Amino acid sequence: MKPVDNKIYLASKSPRRRELLRQIGVEFELLLLRDQSPRGPEVSEEVLPGEKAEDYVTRVTREKAEYAAKTMLWRRLPLRPILAADTTVVVDGRILGKPADPAEAADMLKSLSGRTHQVLTSVALRRDEETYQLTQTSHVTFASLTDDMLGAYCATSEPYDKAGGYAVQGLAAVFIETIAGSYSGIMGLPLRETAQLLQQAGIPVL
Repeated sequence: MKPVDNKIYLASKSPRRRELLRQIGVEFELLLLRDQSPRGPEVSEEVLPGEKAEDYVTRVTREKAEYAAKTMLWRRLPLRPILAADTTVVVDGRILGKPADPAEAADMLKSLSGRTHQVLTSVALRRDEETYQLTQTSHVTFASLTDDMLGAYCATSEPYDKAGGYAVQGLAAVFIETIAGSYSGIMGLPLRETAQLLQQAGIPVL
């Protein structure tokens, strides 16, 4: 591949990932995959039977990067490296996705209340026929949450497009006692690991 410029494609709808890439000065254009089509989403985020959290998040991220690379060719877009990522929240081996409604959000947050859980974010960079990938894990401890706190939080719009039903950079910051790991990784894109992948693929950072 001979890139037309120093930009990459970001295969993600997440505004947090856009913000984080801009933070480290990475230029990008969006290459979005469809969530809805007559055949369903272009990359399914369903957990396979017996699949462990790290295997799940790694697989989904790699599939997003590979499908986005095919899409770039199908659409005859300028050739660029492609960055994809996926984040999942895990407690007691249970993978928590994005809640569909207040009841599901409250159930997820109750399972995190007064406990430590894991946030896994996998990042894949596809260039030519090669995929560079890393998965980062952070540990987050929540304070004990009252029903009133849960009700007030679930009445906002914040929980519903976030794995685990919360945003570390949003109102849910008041729930968090400690973090061990990567704050940006919990947001959805661990910047240290992302910079390493970009450098591995020959894309300068700083």
